[in-house]
Amino acid sequence: MRKILFASSEVHPLVKTGGLADVSSSLPIALHQNGDDIRIVMPAYRQCLEGLKKIEPVATIKLEGFHLPIEILQATLPDSGVTLWLVHSPEHFDREGGPYGLPQSGDFEDNAARFALFSRAIAVLALDQAGLDWQPDILHCNDWQTGLAPALIADEPHRPATIFTIHNLAYQGLYSRDVFDALDLPERFWHSNGLEFYGLMSFMKGGLIYADHLTTVSPTYAKEICNYEYGYGLEGLLSLRAQQGRLTGILNGIDNNEWDPEVDRYIKKTYSTNNIRNKLVNKAAIQRHFALPENYDALVLGLISRLVSQKGVDITLDAVAKVLEAGVNVQLVCLGSGEASYEQDLRILRARFPDKVGVHIGYDEALSHQIEAGADVFLMPSRFEPCGLNQLYSLRYGTLPVVRNTGGLADSVVDATEENRKNGTATGFKFDLSTSEAMEEALDRALDLFQRPRLWRNMVLTAMEQDYSWEKSSKAYQQLYDRLE
Repeated sequence: MRKILFASSEVHPLVKTGGLADVSSSLPIALHQNGDDIRIVMPAYRQCLEGLKKIEPVATIKLEGFHLPIEILQATLPDSGVTLWLVHSPEHFDREGGPYGLPQSGDFEDNAARFALFSRAIAVLALDQAGLDWQPDILHCNDWQTGLAPALIADEPHRPATIFTIHNLAYQGLYSRDVFDALDLPERFWHSNGLEFYGLMSFMKGGLIYADHLTTVSPTYAKEICNYEYGYGLEGLLSLRAQQGRLTGILNGIDNNEWDPEVDRYIKKTYSTNNIRNKLVNKAAIQRHFALPENYDALVLGLISRLVSQKGVDITLDAVAKVLEAGVNVQLVCLGSGEASYEQDLRILRARFPDKVGVHIGYDEALSHQIEAGADVFLMPSRFEPCGLNQLYSLRYGTLPVVRNTGGLADSVVDATEENRKNGTATGFKFDLSTSEAMEEALDRALDLFQRPRLWRNMVLTAMEQDYSWEKSSKAYQQLYDRLE
């Protein structure tokens, strides 16, 4: 039985800011179900200590650079049989706010110290130096918060093989040389083939340089980050890793139990490919929720997003405004929060078109399911998208995605060209340029097809029949683990 230590700074349902948390629960659960002995390690945030029913201390460790002993707590990930290890340092993790900061004041000033401690604890567990009599065959680290761990164990003679997964290269964990010195890290790490990055310290480079293998969360994103536009100054290193056969893109999966229109507890009426007309009940429900006219003939556009530039929110607002100004029978329902300017722009759009636009600023898990079930089309015009999950949820719910042709969106949506429609593979609408004009053209294509009900229904059924489960993706990870052992 293969032993895997899976390290992540956030894990659903305990702590979540984005897709990393979903992957960090769904993938380990799938690997566990496939027979692997997998343990998740994460920081013991206050949310974890409050949200878990049974927690027990199993080890105490002393880490370099930190004067107090650190406890390792053990629990079980909710609704699974997966063992969860929590790195308990109250000074660093038992505090108010999210995993990285407070909404009102941004990132915590001591994040470098917090995640250096986390990485050191990961290294101790990976080398079986915590007295737990368990050493992994594979250490699987995720994003910059775990990036120092592969570096810290790289020269150890009896270490596990290491994998580092890039979920979003835009966030690299960059800090000054003074911070590097304060963390008491070995001087041998400070060079261009180590953690040094244009005079700064990069946590991300710890994973990129020292891990045995790199993965990203989609095949297209693995190619994109080897180029200047998406590489954030690391494209040369990543191109080299690709040439060495040490960079692999594996598309994320989704939790088919959590996202299933046949049994979804949040939606008005469950449905499947066998009774697709029930989707109309959910369409009427979402129109009522946002106080929009109940109109089956209106093309309902769904948007669930962080309201930030990466997600192409400005493109969406411009394109949808032009469609609405043209008097087209379209409605927009939106759930999200983010930059104040985008939130205000959405409110203005709703004020201009009160019978066409519904907006909920914030996040609501139930409402996200209801939008996926009730909308006809899902909007996801990201400037870059390492994987994306909402387009996968949308496919499962028969809500056809309109996406920019990038990253995981490119890998998971088949454009509704005439050829693809005729051969029965089309599942959505793609556009290439990151402009409102390109998105408007894609919306026009969607609207045109929506007015041809038989063709639309065929595409909806094709979308719902796609398999983007973790069962499929986890097998790709297992094959990679086999190569590294």
